Amino acid sequence: MLKSTQLVQQFAKEYAKFTPANFKLERALVVTKLSRYEFEQLRHPGLSKEQLEQKLRNRGTDVEMVLYLHNLHKDFERRIVQSFKNVGCEVKLASRSSLSKEVMRWADVIVPVGGDGTFLLSAGRASPLFALSQQKTPIVGFNSDPLHSEGRLMLPKYFSENPSDAVSRIKSGDFKWMHRSRVRTTLLGSNGKIPESTDLFRHTEVKMEQVTTEPEMLDPEMASKYKAKMKRILPYLALNEVFIGEHLSARVSHLQLVLDHQDVVNKTKCSGLCVSTGTGSTSWHTSINRITSRNVDALLRSLPNSDSKDVLKLRENTEEIAQRYNQGLLFAPDDPRLCYSIREQICVGVWPSPKTFKERDFVQSVFVKSHCIDANLVIDGSISYPFNDGAKALLEIYPEDALLTIALD
Repeated sequence: MLKSTQLVQQFAKEYAKFTPANFKLERALVVTKLSRYEFEQLRHPGLSKEQLEQKLRNRGTDVEMVLYLHNLHKDFERRIVQSFKNVGCEVKLASRSSLSKEVMRWADVIVPVGGDGTFLLSAGRASPLFALSQQKTPIVGFNSDPLHSEGRLMLPKYFSENPSDAVSRIKSGDFKWMHRSRVRTTLLGSNGKIPESTDLFRHTEVKMEQVTTEPEMLDPEMASKYKAKMKRILPYLALNEVFIGEHLSARVSHLQLVLDHQDVVNKTKCSGLCVSTGTGSTSWHTSINRITSRNVDALLRSLPNSDSKDVLKLRENTEEIAQRYNQGLLFAPDDPRLCYSIREQICVGVWPSPKTFKERDFVQSVFVKSHCIDANLVIDGSISYPFNDGAKALLEIYPEDALLTIALD
């Protein structure tokens, strides 16, 4: 495999030819969201429309709201399809169950319509792991319901009201490329075997297609350091985060971490490990680490001079202080670093070890060894692999793995 610097140079050379002005838009693949109503239909395939709605009402579900949101999304989906047809594009529709390699290769652009979950689904199935020999297919997402969904991965909410403006600009090359960093996960072991993956959002009886990569020998230095002979790179890249922890959330996750290939083994007991990209920093990463104005106020009240004028003045601005802190948790989508976060780390007795181990920090790589009983390694909250006692993984970011997306002001 080429070294990272060589890959960066090769990609820079290829993408120099692939400017927005040179982008040819002729075929658009619209990836449709699985609505709550469609989800219920999949759960109860033997029921008629009337029987399903009656069952939901008996359960206490607000059927009118479920149908309203379903129709809202479908209407918006039709607007997106028509907008691409109006600029001369051929359009195909794909759902979660029909999204295949063949239809993705057909498309010039992949267009998830819905929320961030639909975008992550499209990103996880698109852009090959190693795409040096072929052009990456760009992705651009539309938020179908900005009143009920933030949709941070989608285009700004303005384009939910004016989708034809966005499509016209994409067609004319009036946009910018955004290369979103993604996490590459490499499993280390003695024989290179890979456990079977599970799609956590598979709602039918159809078994998930098992995508595999070939095992490779570890170089002697890595093999000696991590006591493993083989490596196998998982075929799915994480756009938001990789989470490692016990399947049962009430059970403590026992993990060992090595940061940036240092000689220190950090041991922790916690509620799980979240390793985030800049794209994911607006999501779970922020939810784990954010503080509230009540946290700030409680901290200020605990100071010895809490009644002083300076502290009282600060207590009048706890909301602003919390917002500034939370905003500082975010980092750029194309940032080449990872940020790991330990959820609810046990900090009593001998834990963590060493005591100087930070519960959150920026790193270039994270090596993780599991001492868990029934744990999983989960990519973007969707693809799950067993990760029990003795399992080892190396999490890194490579520039050639970045997801190519379209950005509009």
